[in-house]
Amino acid sequence: MKKTAEDILSRIGATLRAPLPERIGVAVSGGSDSVALLHLLHQSLSPKGVELSVVTVDHGLRAAAADEARQVADLADGLGLSHDIIVWQEGPTQGNLQDQARQARYDLMADWARARGIEWLALGHTADDQAETVLMRLMRASGVDGLSAMSEVRDRNGVTLWRPLLSVRRQELRSYLDDMGLKWIEDPSNEDVRFERVRVRRALETLQDLGLTAEALSIVAENMAQARQALDHYAKLAAKNLAELRAGAVSIEAAGFAALPDEIAYRLLLGAIKWVTCAGYPPRRAPMLAAITGLREGRGATLGGVRLFYQRGRIWICRESRAVAGCDVAPEEVWDGRWRILVKETKDCSIRALGEDGLRQCPDWRESGLPAPVLAVTPALWRGPALLAAPLLRRANECEAELIRGEEEFHASFLSH
Repeated sequence: MKKTAEDILSRIGATLRAPLPERIGVAVSGGSDSVALLHLLHQSLSPKGVELSVVTVDHGLRAAAADEARQVADLADGLGLSHDIIVWQEGPTQGNLQDQARQARYDLMADWARARGIEWLALGHTADDQAETVLMRLMRASGVDGLSAMSEVRDRNGVTLWRPLLSVRRQELRSYLDDMGLKWIEDPSNEDVRFERVRVRRALETLQDLGLTAEALSIVAENMAQARQALDHYAKLAAKNLAELRAGAVSIEAAGFAALPDEIAYRLLLGAIKWVTCAGYPPRRAPMLAAITGLREGRGATLGGVRLFYQRGRIWICRESRAVAGCDVAPEEVWDGRWRILVKETKDCSIRALGEDGLRQCPDWRESGLPAPVLAVTPALWRGPALLAAPLLRRANECEAELIRGEEEFHASFLSH
């Protein structure tokens, strides 16, 4: 085995966690990074009994993409591996094309992996990709989280994304492919300066002369990742000491929140918002910091689909009423992406927010000790305009409501993935 291959395989091995999963998906576009990843994993993991499955996403953005996907299929077949092609049916909307394509690719591949019982999905991001990401985050004046860039292991929609090549330069992978006599596909979009990442890639070539190398930027990402883990740890402790979960909302002791360092307060509030909304993307940092200042002064806000308000010494984070106004589902369906309703009576019924109308039909709602804005955005059983049950207030018509993601998921969400 060539020394290049031995060295890369050693670095891949350092990222593995025991026990190895029985099946690993490998995302392969046909470019040098993903082709090298596939061959390296086949070389190192197949002898250990790990079943590899290959997936390619065709975004439909270039005429050659379908043919390139078929070339990857031939590559996988030559290694005796299964291969699936996923076509991005919806396509992009106005806005950042590359970001939309990237997010769609992750979602499609995660769905593919879950459907096949694959827990890990290997991605071919390299030290060069990491350096480019750090530089782009610097351009946006990102904080610790942004500068920690891509993580080696991260959960995405229930699938573990694994990036075993983050310490490997792209040129090392190409040298490996040349040594093995293997070919790859050159994507012309990698030279299109309309895309930010391409411009950053070219800028990095110049910055190397100043010592700002891919290796240096990757070390910055590693340092920031360690800092992020420490901050997340203390945010989790703050959540444990100050926060309570009630009726799908988060309630935080206001005095304790006011005493927290800004960064820990930010992470605590961010974790609460993400848990309440189940959103993959958090609000931007500037409005978050403005909301923290307001809450410390007793003022509320609406942010990222949630309402933040101060009441009787506590800060409440609950769904914004407008965010659930159009959420009307059958009793057997999940409501607002987070509530499961257990009910015997379903004929001509639907699940909607309790709302102000529902509160008026529950004159004793104050006995719950919960604020009206919190109760108003909880699920209720309706038949037309008639309220049949408000399960977060009282049990009626054998109707109950339970959260899909409970207290354990709330506290676990503060740890970096």
